[in-house]
Amino acid sequence: MFLQIKDLAFCYYRSKDYAIKNFNLEIEQGEIISILGESGSGKSTVLRLLSGLETPTSGIIRINNQIMTDDRHFVLPEKRGIGMVFQDYALFPHMTVAENIQFGLKKQTKRDKQQRVDEVLDLVNMAKLKKRYPHELSGGQQQRVALARTLAPKPSLLLLDEPFSNLDADLQIKIRNELKEIIKKTGITSIFVTHDREDSRAIADRIITMRDGAAYEWESICTTRKLEDKRVEVLTP
Repeated sequence: MFLQIKDLAFCYYRSKDYAIKNFNLEIEQGEIISILGESGSGKSTVLRLLSGLETPTSGIIRINNQIMTDDRHFVLPEKRGIGMVFQDYALFPHMTVAENIQFGLKKQTKRDKQQRVDEVLDLVNMAKLKKRYPHELSGGQQQRVALARTLAPKPSLLLLDEPFSNLDADLQIKIRNELKEIIKKTGITSIFVTHDREDSRAIADRIITMRDGAAYEWESICTTRKLEDKRVEVLTP
């Protein structure tokens, strides 16, 4: 099992309620998982806990047989080998496309960096635009650049937070198909959160629905079970 989350719980500072409680999840190498839920369900908090941006109250996160966090360990975000694409893409406006991608490449020669930039630009079909600046790109193009920058360091796990929230409906359909193809080419285990069920169905191998910080697993037989609980829910495909 590539990713294991066991009994994860988290409470924000000065909050009386848990944002995440008894969250359990296992993911195989190369799977694309969607965490589906409404605003406030805890889905984005799970990504922050996985990436190390937040410290869980309790529970265990293990990635590729290495413990990221438990009651005795906490691996810093920059040492987890995780890539994250944010809702607003977070591109540097004063840098070109190529410079944005190269920014995250450390401890490599200039030649190796340039080669890796060209590789990921080809992957996301942006090679011809590498000298442009973010403001000269469409929303879909900016998203592909953000994805390329995240893929460039070859992360072992890819996290995407509402990747289509800034796109109009027509572009959203086009980009999500491209995104799935790109991720499958890389073979990177991926988790993306969304409130849109159609996005989940179009991209994910499995869908995890969340409510009040708890997780449900959606399977191909359209039956979901609440992890580590007795309640059962049926979803219509």
